Amino acid sequence: MAIHYETNDHIVTITIDRAERKNAMDMEHFIGLADSWRRFRDDPEAWVAIITGVGTAFCTGADLKTFIPQVTGELPKPDNWRPEDGVNAVLKEFELYKPIIAAVNGDCVAGGMEMLGGIDIRVASPNARFGVLEPKRGLFAGGGTTVRLPRQIPFPAAMEFLLTADLISADQAMQMGLLNRVVPADELMPTALDFAKRITANAPLAVQATKESALQGLAMTLPDAYQNERRLAGKVFGTEDAKEGPRAFAEKRPAKWKAK
Repeated sequence: MAIHYETNDHIVTITIDRAERKNAMDMEHFIGLADSWRRFRDDPEAWVAIITGVGTAFCTGADLKTFIPQVTGELPKPDNWRPEDGVNAVLKEFELYKPIIAAVNGDCVAGGMEMLGGIDIRVASPNARFGVLEPKRGLFAGGGTTVRLPRQIPFPAAMEFLLTADLISADQAMQMGLLNRVVPADELMPTALDFAKRITANAPLAVQATKESALQGLAMTLPDAYQNERRLAGKVFGTEDAKEGPRAFAEKRPAKWKAK
């Protein structure tokens, strides 16, 4: 049982490894996942992250047999537990403008769906299933799903997810606009890695500013969003990479990004 973190050529791979509980997470695993996101955010050499799971699940959210008893005090909390670890783990209200790719290998429900809402590019295998299951348990999806999902896919599709609490197939999720690709299981990680390599071929600070503008702009009026875009453009044009890119193009060679 663990949250694995690996880095290779500016690409981080985070793996949720709790197959015996379908990658449902207790407080210890929420802490591990939140720490992984912070580590990715704070490492200047980490430019893109891929997150996946082991076994038949991507992430099925909080482990109701352990997490809820930990919340209610029936089971002890870890000494290092902080309330923000739960929301940071699912990328809610967590300032992270580096690109993230999901390789959805199986069930993505409850907290898994909440985390998916904070992920930029989503690739799934055909056996993946998606659902906002909290209402079936008398609970509420308070990790961002009710806010982000209607902003990311058409409103009727979002409300089907939210109100029926049904499991939805990968093909249906693709048709609804939730996913970028559905690929055979053996192509899942290679496809996610291909996306990551295509992103890391670009200047990292320009990529991060692009994501920042897109996300922040959703919460702004159009004039404010344009002003914010100008602010970010000024920052990017002042970087060393903004000089290197045109120079490399003129010299017909690959650019050597410094993230400066």
